[in-house]
Amino acid sequence: MPPTPSAALFARLATPYTAEALFDCLLDVVYFVKNERAEYVVVNRTLADRCGVRDKRDLIGKTADQVAPPPLGRTSWEQDVAVLRTGVPVLNQLELHVYPTGQAGWCLTDKFPLLDAAGKVIGLAGVSHDLHAPDESAGQYRSVAAAVNHARANLDRRLTAGELAGVAGLSVYQLDQRIRRLFRLTTGQLLLKFRMDAAAEQLRDTDRPVSQVGLACGFADQSAFARQFRRTTGLTPGEYRRTFGTGPG
Repeated sequence: MPPTPSAALFARLATPYTAEALFDCLLDVVYFVKNERAEYVVVNRTLADRCGVRDKRDLIGKTADQVAPPPLGRTSWEQDVAVLRTGVPVLNQLELHVYPTGQAGWCLTDKFPLLDAAGKVIGLAGVSHDLHAPDESAGQYRSVAAAVNHARANLDRRLTAGELAGVAGLSVYQLDQRIRRLFRLTTGQLLLKFRMDAAAEQLRDTDRPVSQVGLACGFADQSAFARQFRRTTGLTPGEYRRTFGTGPG
């Protein structure tokens, strides 16, 4: 069977092509390749900048939990290990990344296993691309503004896509399509982002008990809130407060 055009081209290259130089051009995308030990073997400039290192080579051979002091890098490392162990990719995962420099921001993360000729997982490649706030003056935003404002004003209870669509005067499908175009998120992901934003702000700026923070953000069960917060931010609510808290006491 003849090789595919891409395989034929790559076989002629002097060195393996990693696209590192291309990803260095993307300031709002973190890019990395890791080996079977979850160690960085390729990174782009954006990742190095956000980790506070001058030279990308300073990250090579390290794992996420070695680059970021605990507990910041732990969840990313655990995610890497799961991909390497199971071969199951991470797809469109909404995350609030907090870097060693203190920079924080929302992103969507994808990670894919790398396989050898026998089908064994020998590494992974991934990207995290930043989410940017849409232009609220745009006509498309005005069409969903009522739903967005309603969601932000009712974070203390479970909202459905149907309720938000009714507020906007749209079908559920129409609302979801417009939110995807504006925010690059599904309606469910946007609701989760709003709830996690509010929770992070309360944990950071107040001394309210974690259980009350969870209730205020629509979680009747404190353990469910803690699990979701850790999955999204990489930190438990208590760890986030201890690391970034500025509130009284």
